[in-house]
Amino acid sequence: MNRFLALIAALALLALPSAASAAPPRPGPYVAVFIGGAAPVTQDASTNDFFFNQTFNDRVRFDPGISAGGSGGYDFGFVRLEGELSYKHAEIASITEQGTSTTYRSMHGSLGAYTVMANGFIDLHNDSPVTPYFGGGVGFATLHLSDTSGKLGGVRYNLYDADDDAVFAYQAGAGLEIALNRHLSLDLGYRYFATSRASFNGDGSRESGMKFESHNGTAGLRFKF
Repeated sequence: MNRFLALIAALALLALPSAASAAPPRPGPYVAVFIGGAAPVTQDASTNDFFFNQTFNDRVRFDPGISAGGSGGYDFGFVRLEGELSYKHAEIASITEQGTSTTYRSMHGSLGAYTVMANGFIDLHNDSPVTPYFGGGVGFATLHLSDTSGKLGGVRYNLYDADDDAVFAYQAGAGLEIALNRHLSLDLGYRYFATSRASFNGDGSRESGMKFESHNGTAGLRFKF
């Protein structure tokens, strides 16, 4: 990730003299790649334990994670339509039981999202090489919850079982496209991403449910044919 961001920064610095006079990219098909950071939102999770006939409600906090992917679409001049494949991942930082305020730490566990999105963006072209844009998209995500355990009083407890679930996903955001030349652009973007609630039922003895929600900042390159 650091090497990719360094490459983007180097390309931007090298292209600054020509970017000052570059025209906004012309309409046509394009492909793009991006990578950046994800700041997951703390989630409310519930677990139904069928063996003990109990329900546990938790607050799940995450460490900062990653967001990376690629897209391909068509630029119509002021509107872009594209398909996007991406991956988001974050490690679980702590889990707090809402009824007792008991907090598990030293976590082993993560939540990831493989996404397929259909996006639409509006480009606000002007006389400069910098084009603001905004838009959003809908699609679906396969959420993967790993086996999750945490320590309490020096003892490690298994809290969630590994499983996958496919759910509805949506996103909205904005950014800046910086034209480096007639074909290549630097893309700096922000996306708010969220899913519907997923159900994880690893071994059948209990079922856990939670959403994935994150604020994502990315840097990428867009190539227009």
